[in-house]
Amino acid sequence: MSENSALSAMILRSSGVYSDAALERIMEARERNPGMGLAEACVKFGGVKEPDFLAGVGRVLGMETVDLERRSPSQEALARLPASAVYQYNVLPFALSERSLTVVSPDPFDTKAADGLRLLCGLRIVIALAPREEVEKAVKKYYGVGADAIEKMIEDGRYSVDEDFGAMSKIDVSEMGEEASIVKFVNQIIAEADRQGATDIHIEPQETELRIRYRIDGMLHKVDVPPQLNRLKAAIISRIKVMANLDIAEKRLPMDGRIGIRIGGEDIDIRVSTMPAAYGESISLRLLAKSGNFVKMTDLGFNARDFAVVEKIIHRPNGIFLVTGPTGSGKSTSLYSFLSEVNKIDVRIMTAEDPIEYHMAGINQVQMQADIGMTFARALRAFLRQDPDIIMVGEIRDRETAEIAINASLTGHMVFSTLHTNDAAGAFPRLIDMGVEPFLIASAVAGVMGQRLCRRLCPECRRETPLDMKYYNLSVPPQSRTVWEPCGCDACSRTGYKGRRALFEVLDVDEDIEGAIVRRENATQIRNLALAKGMKTLREDGWDKVFKGVTSVKEILRVTEEQ
Repeated sequence: MSENSALSAMILRSSGVYSDAALERIMEARERNPGMGLAEACVKFGGVKEPDFLAGVGRVLGMETVDLERRSPSQEALARLPASAVYQYNVLPFALSERSLTVVSPDPFDTKAADGLRLLCGLRIVIALAPREEVEKAVKKYYGVGADAIEKMIEDGRYSVDEDFGAMSKIDVSEMGEEASIVKFVNQIIAEADRQGATDIHIEPQETELRIRYRIDGMLHKVDVPPQLNRLKAAIISRIKVMANLDIAEKRLPMDGRIGIRIGGEDIDIRVSTMPAAYGESISLRLLAKSGNFVKMTDLGFNARDFAVVEKIIHRPNGIFLVTGPTGSGKSTSLYSFLSEVNKIDVRIMTAEDPIEYHMAGINQVQMQADIGMTFARALRAFLRQDPDIIMVGEIRDRETAEIAINASLTGHMVFSTLHTNDAAGAFPRLIDMGVEPFLIASAVAGVMGQRLCRRLCPECRRETPLDMKYYNLSVPPQSRTVWEPCGCDACSRTGYKGRRALFEVLDVDEDIEGAIVRRENATQIRNLALAKGMKTLREDGWDKVFKGVTSVKEILRVTEEQ
């Protein structure tokens, strides 16, 4: 054992945190992995949580442990180190005195960092300790995501500010596509979005800033980025357009493209949409996992009645099952769940999608391309000559598609599709408005499911609270006088919510509903008829999930309407 290893072992033994057996595991792990740091080995193989490890070693070495959730660094300290050094050494400048700079690090044994920082700033370096995840989160918060890449671009000195947009000018944008720092920054933005579970990234040029926002669990969150980013927005937008094979010279028209990338061994498909705006092109990126783990029907969150009705409908030999709701309400997830349920070796399934969001084995999925005439209607006609048992149409948008789908169901096929309506009962007037005859709708449609997505309460920090009866105005008494509300913790990034859960209303078309459709009754009349037969509205399903502790009262009031 080298002198340094012996000293490290003595420090760890003195900390009182590790047993002799744990120390032996740590040293063996380092011998097997020469590039692994001692702190990393202690956390991975020592059997002790990182905060306990840091507290124990900190006591021996006289290093303070800092709670970065409750304490903030000084602006003077942050300004003392460049972002490149902060990211390189994975430290956060915390406090500055006349002769020393205190930096927070997750590694009490990293002497190279202390030496490098001392040479860089000319001050004595005092090390304080905090868990690695907290340090990384704080660095992104105070310096911004990709600050090191932005700093490198600024230092290159090849950029000037455009008078109109505050963007870069006098630069070869085709060369910009290969610029290492730009590539690194865009990759960091996408990787961070994936890490946080974002479904969308919005890059929005403003008059004085380039604003980047992530949509996480249906809500938009602003991303902390360096203030200098505004000077580089043209280059960043050009880089994304290059990645999506879009024309970087065209800035006056909206464009759509796709990017295929791999993050952590997982293939991610990114849909890119550009839109000319007052201060530059606004870009939206939709992140889709190419081969996701499909949600099982039993995990969608149906109540017993709705599950039984849906299971009966999807196993019918023919008919149409419509899923309705606004964009981003989880319709595709539900449809893939149903297809997964009926996907058997003796069943031929064909789907027409725009775009294909998830690839599913055993199913024939067809991408729509309107620019060459490959529309939903044309695909549906072709499907009928392909001997399918089940057909899925991404969306019924017009009369032609609706009529072909209905004819397909009447000729012995089961058809799944979506409609954009506010609730389940609204699907029938919508189809009639398209020009479809009511008697055809009544004969073909087997059921309609309306849905929304609400955020799930974080199980780590939710707390029970009395139900405020002013919110509860249903005809049935509440299941409980207490409900749960969000609090916020590290596990949910202080939002109080983690993940989403669907709310459903399932309308089963029987003889009475068929008669109402043929009589062209409005959505309210059809809904009242369905309610009398046991259908639960979106809000009623939401209340069930509130009383079960799945979500909060405010979340249900936000995503559903009072009937």
